Amino acid sequence: MPPDVPIFPEGSCVAALYAAMRARDPATGRHCHRVVALSVALAQACGLPKDELDAIAVAARLHDVGKIGTPDRVLFSPTRLERDDWEIMKSHAAVGADIIMHSDIPQREMIALAVRHHHEHFDGSGYPAGLSGHDIPLHSRIISLADSYDALGDSRPYHPARTHAEIMRILHQEAGAKCDPDLLRLFESMIQTSPLKVP
Repeated sequence: MPPDVPIFPEGSCVAALYAAMRARDPATGRHCHRVVALSVALAQACGLPKDELDAIAVAARLHDVGKIGTPDRVLFSPTRLERDDWEIMKSHAAVGADIIMHSDIPQREMIALAVRHHHEHFDGSGYPAGLSGHDIPLHSRIISLADSYDALGDSRPYHPARTHAEIMRILHQEAGAKCDPDLLRLFESMIQTSPLKVP
């Protein structure tokens, strides 16, 4: 972890929710842990102040907490999901935001907003609200890009782990559609010399 990534102390609400998420699905827990570091590094490259870095770190840690409520057949499906199950999977972003709003986490409104919209796409084709461009909260756009980078570099039931070069080629293909092209340029510059870079 970079030195500026906040610590999530044992006994805190964030630590408790993260432990619940890890217990539900250890792979999702590991993914969220990596997305924290990537998101904070990108947020630092954006020049965001410390209070926003802290909020992004928490939102990245808990961006998939809504999967606690996702049925096993959907969460652990070995194949790409059919339409009905995909609709169930998509609900995790709003469910996660609602869980955070029921907590006493500091800055929970800002954090819940970032979690709710981390699957919006720059062209408006994402979910849950179909937001586009800069109407998508910046924190959500940051987490979305970090989420994509880590997911593409990780082995999943429906795709092998990609190399850094392969990931960047895919992200460039998605620029302006799925991801924010300006953020992608910053991310590409940041990740080149980062220990977080996928081999």
